[in-house]
Amino acid sequence: MLGRLRSRQEYLFFRALPRAGRGLAAAWWVVVILRAVLPAALAITLGLVVGAVQDDESLAVPLTALGVVFILLQVLTPIHQAISANLGDRLAAHLYDRLTIAAVEPPGMGHLEDPSLTADLTVARDFDLGMTGPPLSISMDFIAVGLIQLLSGGVSALILFGYAWWAPPLLAGAWLATHWLLRESSVWQDRNTDEVRFAQRDSDYAYRLAVDPPAAKELRLFGLEGWTLDRFIDRRKRLHSLQYQATRLREKPVLWSLLLIVAANTLVFWSLADAAAGGRIALDELVVYAQLAVATSMIAFGGLNWALDGAAAPVAASLRLGPKMAARGSLPAGSRAAAGVPATALRFRDVHFAYPGGPPVLEGVDLVIPAGTSIAIVGQNGAGKTTLAKLLCRLYDPTSGAIEADGADIRDFDIAAWRARIAAVFQDYIRYELPLRENVAPTGAPDDVVQSALAAAGGSGLAGLDTVLSRAYAGGTDLSGGQWQRVALARALARVRMGAGVVILDEPTAQLDVRGEAEIFERLLAETRDCITVLISHRFSTVRHADLICVLEHGRVQELGTHDQLMALGGRYRTMFDLQAQRFTSEEEEGIVYDVLV
Repeated sequence: MLGRLRSRQEYLFFRALPRAGRGLAAAWWVVVILRAVLPAALAITLGLVVGAVQDDESLAVPLTALGVVFILLQVLTPIHQAISANLGDRLAAHLYDRLTIAAVEPPGMGHLEDPSLTADLTVARDFDLGMTGPPLSISMDFIAVGLIQLLSGGVSALILFGYAWWAPPLLAGAWLATHWLLRESSVWQDRNTDEVRFAQRDSDYAYRLAVDPPAAKELRLFGLEGWTLDRFIDRRKRLHSLQYQATRLREKPVLWSLLLIVAANTLVFWSLADAAAGGRIALDELVVYAQLAVATSMIAFGGLNWALDGAAAPVAASLRLGPKMAARGSLPAGSRAAAGVPATALRFRDVHFAYPGGPPVLEGVDLVIPAGTSIAIVGQNGAGKTTLAKLLCRLYDPTSGAIEADGADIRDFDIAAWRARIAAVFQDYIRYELPLRENVAPTGAPDDVVQSALAAAGGSGLAGLDTVLSRAYAGGTDLSGGQWQRVALARALARVRMGAGVVILDEPTAQLDVRGEAEIFERLLAETRDCITVLISHRFSTVRHADLICVLEHGRVQELGTHDQLMALGGRYRTMFDLQAQRFTSEEEEGIVYDVLV
């Protein structure tokens, strides 16, 4: 029983409040309790005033008490709203802090690519954007009001015991029944069905298509503006329809609720009227108990359920994500120093790998790369080329087998020390909204290193080193795709100058033209001649310059050799090379491109 309570998202929500701000949370609860007690206090002080008038006594004390209660009722509301807004902001910041830590701390990246965590990750990441409900700074006030009403109704019911033992359970029971009847009738949980979640996802996707820059070109080019708006409106209407349908009240439970409430209130108020008429209670007591009977109605089903469900979900998701992400992204921590390795060779020894819940990607890869060698990895999409790069960076570990550097399993090296030996340019490299200097050397490097790396990548003169590469900043600028790619290449070359011994280039020049690509890769090979360079590319104009070429297919090494050796072999490499060369059919293209290819 206790375990089930502690696992409920409502419990987790209230438990998280002190972590967001202990003082604010304490103040929030104090004001909740004060505001919950004040309606009953107002009824009692009003009764005191009536009693004083009846008995011709001094009104100073009763009226003063009534004034204090009234003023508190008026003053505490805006104060509480301010406390709620601040506490909500703090809680949102606390959840974002937890998510940031959970996402960044694990040394691997399996936790960010695990589909089983996608739903919780989406809720925890986007909860305060106002897309699926109000931000926490607003929700906290809704929750406070709901709690105040529930507690105030309970306090009023308790004081009613002074009138008759049967009145509080009768009235409170009738109003509490609405929580069960109307919650069940509203099919509240239907707001969290797969159908509603998928509708939410479709709606958000249509919204992103409309407002995010990447889709803007194609939407306009293909005349999809109207289609996008219609899709967004349709998906949003469907989502709202499902949500309203899920919270719509049914006739029978509403009828039962009305019957219970009318019957209970009729009995209590009839009894009060009869007692007053028979002289069994005085007028001041009648005033107090009648107000308390009315105030008990605040127990009724209201907005607390909706507000608390919406606010508690991201808290529960964040708390679930922490340990799960830590487990999915964990990697064994080695302790060996990595300085100077690999001095002899890198070796993939019978490497198998599959992403969580997915089919095998690599199945028994055996590959030796001598130090000072450049190797190109080619193959069809899905062959496992980028996965090899991830394993080499220790973003994942092999399911079985090992990657060795100078005969030592790279899992034995300190992770940070091993990664310091690697420079990489990935397909989805980051465009930092930072000065050019920090884009090339995020962790810092002398200016001469930054400038020489830019020159080697063909990026001299792109901008001043202090220029922010974003137009969102005063004096900032933006770059073309090809220019950004040169900055990413310079980032890798700067790391080589700072001591990296393995260079991974995953489609490093995809946004450059063929001649520019050939020129840049020749420079890269010259700059990294003392390193192991692993190139992943579909362009054979680049691939052919590598010392070795590895053809990866179905997760296995199918062919390995130099360009000339593999062309003479007439196997998969020769077939892919010829197919790419045949794409250039015009005389001008053949003169420019085919010369580069062969």
